[in-house]
Amino acid sequence: MNNIYPENSIILAPLSGYTDLPYRNSARRFGCRFCFTEMIDAGSLAYGNAKTTRLVDRGPGEKWLGVQLVGSDHGRIRRAVEILNEHDFDVLDFNLGCPVPKVAKKGAGAVLGQNLDEALRCFEIIKKKSRHRLCAKIRILDENDPEPTLKLAKGLADAGAEALTVHGRVRSKFYSGPVYFDMIAAVRAALDIQVIANGGVNGAESYAEIREKTACDVVMVARGAMGNPWLFRELADPENYVPPTSDELADELERHIREMIDYYGEALGLRVARKIILDYLRGRGFQGKVKNAVSFLNKTEDFAEFMGLVREGPSGRYRQWLKNCPDADRRLEI
Repeated sequence: MNNIYPENSIILAPLSGYTDLPYRNSARRFGCRFCFTEMIDAGSLAYGNAKTTRLVDRGPGEKWLGVQLVGSDHGRIRRAVEILNEHDFDVLDFNLGCPVPKVAKKGAGAVLGQNLDEALRCFEIIKKKSRHRLCAKIRILDENDPEPTLKLAKGLADAGAEALTVHGRVRSKFYSGPVYFDMIAAVRAALDIQVIANGGVNGAESYAEIREKTACDVVMVARGAMGNPWLFRELADPENYVPPTSDELADELERHIREMIDYYGEALGLRVARKIILDYLRGRGFQGKVKNAVSFLNKTEDFAEFMGLVREGPSGRYRQWLKNCPDADRRLEI
């Protein structure tokens, strides 16, 4: 069977509270082909939660879409897969790596990934019921010993996973600290299926490092793309990449947030958008008054006034800082 992803693919990870349709549209404008929906809770989907069901919405221009499911209850997973079978998307991913407490307390995500037998039982239910191509996402289980991670990885491959994404940090480290490339490389060497490297990619240098040290030609990016859809353009062609100007940043930010307002409605759209806006501003030299104003965005008129502040550009101190750090991640072209 053909690989799910072509060689050199760069994948946008499923990010709860982020990778909705407007977010994916923004990433696609800068060259991202392989996008996932937000992570979907099996229980919420099984019980017909309208907000959860909407997460599977596919935009008219989305030529490729992945869906990620998280859960640990057999009956709810079974019902969720039956519902997902009614939807059109390209691959179903099972999450065995999410470390956040609200997932952990349900025995799902990374907690389930630490329970080999039960993790495989859940995946086998999905395999039996799903009509979609299947893959899984895991974390390494030990920073020094590859065997626990290899047992999980091989078990998933034997159970029918066509690809496996490996985040190179243990559950307790969440999203910080070093990425253990050697553990990802061990999985890559041991499996015949496609292995996708994940963890710590936020620019061309870290992208080159994870590829070289894991021997994976496909990489998944997550937090590095928050507020930075230009990352996909940078990773695809680092030698010719030119960072966005302050005006280009403002244009994409405004387009992204107005799409969110259209998608969710004014009040909800602006409330959900606040963290997205702060991601665009983070690390780009915008003054505190601009960031503080985000908390008061309640109406479209507020957002229009706010964009006036953004279009004033970053501080003079940032411009000076860039002269000393010309290769900084997330930089603007000044």
